[in-house]
Amino acid sequence: MRRLLALLTLAVLALLVLADGLPPSVLAALKAAQIPASSAAVVVQPVDARARWSRTISQKGDEPGLGHEAGHHLRGARPARPGLDMEDDSAGRYGCGRRRFKGQFVPQGQRRPAFRHRAPVVAAAPVAGVRGIRTINGDIILDRTVFDLPSLDPGAFDDKPMRPYNVGPNGLLINFQSLRFRCCPAPAAPQVLLETPSEGLRVDNQLRAGDGGCGSNWKDFINLRLIPENNGNRLEFSGTYSAQCGEKALNLAPLPADAQAGGLIRTLWQELGGTLTGQVRGGTTPAGARLLAEHESPALADALRDINKWSNNVMARQVFLTLGNANGPANAERARQRITDWLNGRGLGFPELVIDNGSGLSRSERISADSLNRLLLDAWRHPAMPEFVSSMPIVGIDGTMRKRLKESGASGRAHIKTGTLDGVKTAAGYALDAQGRRMAVTFFINDPRAAAGGPAIDALINWVAQRRTGEKAPALENE
Repeated sequence: MRRLLALLTLAVLALLVLADGLPPSVLAALKAAQIPASSAAVVVQPVDARARWSRTISQKGDEPGLGHEAGHHLRGARPARPGLDMEDDSAGRYGCGRRRFKGQFVPQGQRRPAFRHRAPVVAAAPVAGVRGIRTINGDIILDRTVFDLPSLDPGAFDDKPMRPYNVGPNGLLINFQSLRFRCCPAPAAPQVLLETPSEGLRVDNQLRAGDGGCGSNWKDFINLRLIPENNGNRLEFSGTYSAQCGEKALNLAPLPADAQAGGLIRTLWQELGGTLTGQVRGGTTPAGARLLAEHESPALADALRDINKWSNNVMARQVFLTLGNANGPANAERARQRITDWLNGRGLGFPELVIDNGSGLSRSERISADSLNRLLLDAWRHPAMPEFVSSMPIVGIDGTMRKRLKESGASGRAHIKTGTLDGVKTAAGYALDAQGRRMAVTFFINDPRAAAGGPAIDALINWVAQRRTGEKAPALENE
């Protein structure tokens, strides 16, 4: 990156900057990972500073792009996302019916991040309870037309089409289009249990016991294949699973959206005592349909918390598209334009900014460390700041940072959102120094060995948490 930026006040001594522009512990961690300092961009700024100093860290012609988190996620979503003041009045709406409903029953998506596992039961309960409907003589039509999206190849990004983080957005997303399995060691062979209701899906377990330990890449030793059958689908598990892994949850997205939603809705409708004679399929709301029941989504602040705490990529994409839904079906271009207008309106024009799908699960999205830290500072001054900061993982306590720096002086003293792609490692958020002063922190690494850069990011967070006044300050450069 071209600049290492930190805002300072005359009353508070500045951060220690050595000849190479980074604290010794950070330089040592980068060296141990064989990552040159020129591949890193670091910004640390007091949130109430009024002057700044800058220093070139990278001599590369192109500034590193902003990396966002891609495995489980989802969560994660990505570095932090300000924007709580943007309107989001999402709700899921349901079509009309009678006690014995003849015709089409239409769940209609209306700008919500996703239905959770049991949310369809909550949404359908008024239909089966207050309205007294028990039988639907017709189809359940899933209306996703609130979004206008091209088809998506879920394996295009990294050739892992069944990983939940690769699920594409849709206007009526149910349970993130994913299923939860549990892998369990057993004397004869590992067992695979399906925990999410899904009528029509059969588990074909051919897993073998694996030798050796259980590394962080244990999922990569499990092979998956979806095989269509007459009455549904068969999901074949093969490969190995080590007994040393113990019991582990495995979230997968093996089914197309209609098949996943259909299997869940049929099961849950039966739990409510209902009968369906038709199919569950995609479509549009018929003219003249009457509103029968409505289920509202949680507040945007709650959705943002789920996105940032657990890096939920698909939820981030849903919220991104929702921003482009003001004048008709949402698409990415409308969402990008609204974000650009919002940034410009706050005096935050970032000429290098590229937004692709809103989650960071992209090779084209980018922003400079300087601009991202400016966004963090602006978010700190926003009335919704407490909700935004609390949405990010607390170092050593929860979310994707719960296991990092757990025994260090930084534990509980920083809210940090991390991000990872091949060749990219990032972190951004806020940290308290040893005297209780809040700092905005951004750290980007763009390098073939970026995956090994976690200790360098941890070293910076720990350094900020331990910093006190009395350290050498760089010369001030007025704004």
